[in-house]
Amino acid sequence: MPKLLQINVTANWGSTGKIAEQINDLATLHGWDCYIAYGRYKNPSKSKLIKVGGIFNPYIHYIKQLILDNEGLNSINQTKQLIKEIRKINPDIIHIHNIHDHWINYKILFEYLNSTNIKVVWTFHDCWAFTGHCMHFENINCMKWKTVCCSCPQRNVFRDSSYMNFNKKKLLFIQKNVTIVPVSNWMENYVKESFFKNKPIRVIHNGIDLNVFKPTNDKKESETFFILAVSSVWNKEKGLYDIFKLREMLSSEFKILIVGLSEKQIKKIPKGIDGIQRTQNIQELISLYTKANVLINPTYADTFPTVNLEALACGTPIITYKTGGSPESINTKTGIVVEQGDIIELSNAIKKIKESPLSSEECRLRAVEYFDKNKCFDKYIDLYNELLRN
Repeated sequence: MPKLLQINVTANWGSTGKIAEQINDLATLHGWDCYIAYGRYKNPSKSKLIKVGGIFNPYIHYIKQLILDNEGLNSINQTKQLIKEIRKINPDIIHIHNIHDHWINYKILFEYLNSTNIKVVWTFHDCWAFTGHCMHFENINCMKWKTVCCSCPQRNVFRDSSYMNFNKKKLLFIQKNVTIVPVSNWMENYVKESFFKNKPIRVIHNGIDLNVFKPTNDKKESETFFILAVSSVWNKEKGLYDIFKLREMLSSEFKILIVGLSEKQIKKIPKGIDGIQRTQNIQELISLYTKANVLINPTYADTFPTVNLEALACGTPIITYKTGGSPESINTKTGIVVEQGDIIELSNAIKKIKESPLSSEECRLRAVEYFDKNKCFDKYIDLYNELLRN
């Protein structure tokens, strides 16, 4: 029985954690023995879980990187312990997801991986792997990573180590014959311009469970036009303040609900906008998707947001900024793409869908055709088997 070890900051929690779990579910059906090594946050999992680090590790790692600008170069003992676990498991494939976010030491991990014959797949959910500091650069239009990162415009307050980080990553990451999996065509284009350009690259879009995300018996709003916005974290880059401005441009016949706000943010949201905290109650979220007349995603930095897929699967059209891979989830029958920051056009797009609603059936059909997790993640199983044959 071949063994698969996935490495991700969370286990069956959040978008990347759920993706890793669903890949393992499918791999198990194909006869793989599946493990997930994670740093923090988990939901019940069918995989064999390996916890990396204790409760305080992320905080210590975060404080150090905040001062030294060395994300991914702390958590030394925790990573050494992980390597001991890897040796015990002796996996045939290691599938990496997010190894940043204050929980693992990528230098120690890759020095070990580079010394082995283990096949490695790395899914890029953001751009951190080929930059000297940031996960996203599109929002500030910084392309220094194409040559070498330095004088980082998103650097830490205390120190700019982007030049050192960039060169250290380049040296470590290109040694191993890693197969890179961008989750969007947009990401693929950037990977081909990075120091990973000579590595095998294969796009696999994210998928979702269509047996879970599907229309409920809830009806679309009729008296008001229900605008939904969903994110795990809300800030300027996610378009929070654009939604505030949007509220001023729309009449009271338009209702706006933001899901994923913090308690502090909820207390400060403008009049006319409702807000709730992030929910782990999937059925509650599905009900909101179904009742909404449109999901808006005014993001300034995103790779391939799963909220778009979830909304489509529940029969709800999307309006998104032309950001990253976000527009790839829709077509003209299922949504509208507007330029970043064009709040007037965002408002007009909402009014257009109110006047001429897009088909809920077409939205669901697009999700079924392109974003079924089984269709999407089967491609990972094919890739694993291909790597084992070579």
